[in-house]
Amino acid sequence: MSAGGEAGAWLGLGEASRLLGISQGTLRRWADRGQVASFTTPGGHRRFPKAAILALLPSSRARRPHLSELGASGERMAVVLRRRLTTDGPRQGFLQEIGEEERELFRERGRRMVECLLAHLDAEGPAPAMANLHEAADHAAEYGASCAALGASLSEAVDTFLRFRAPFIDELAATARRRGLDTREATGLLTDAEQACDKLLLAFIEGWQQG
Repeated sequence: MSAGGEAGAWLGLGEASRLLGISQGTLRRWADRGQVASFTTPGGHRRFPKAAILALLPSSRARRPHLSELGASGERMAVVLRRRLTTDGPRQGFLQEIGEEERELFRERGRRMVECLLAHLDAEGPAPAMANLHEAADHAAEYGASCAALGASLSEAVDTFLRFRAPFIDELAATARRRGLDTREATGLLTDAEQACDKLLLAFIEGWQQG
């Protein structure tokens, strides 16, 4: 296969493998077996026809399925987060001093924040997406202020938030795998979730500072 044609019609090994969501070694093996068209430049670099790589990707749906359709409801997320926080070990620092009433307030704020975050990820259009994210950020700020009021240091407060963030992202990734989202849908979902959680963390810290 010659290297003729437009420069944008060809992809390097790294770019092609990232687009497919596989390792460079896997793509190299596919090419060696003739499963993917490629050629090697005089300098020893792999080049792949962009059209051939795009053809390997699942066809895009009109929209990414809603998380509620995939089983990632606010109620399920609350159960998953509560189970994860329980199995991660005993509460540390100021969390040991929280009474049942205060703990229930924390749970309620957490549930509302998760519901708003899921609504943000499912929103169709920038306006409703931002509205849901702003509401989630308000709950995050209240969460941070509550931590400050209970005497938590900034590091203790941030650790509390991160104990929520990690299992939330993990459950989204597991849902994407179970429900068969294609590479672009799964990557887009997790990227959106990470960016949203970054904004919530900033709101959480601001809430702690004001609290």
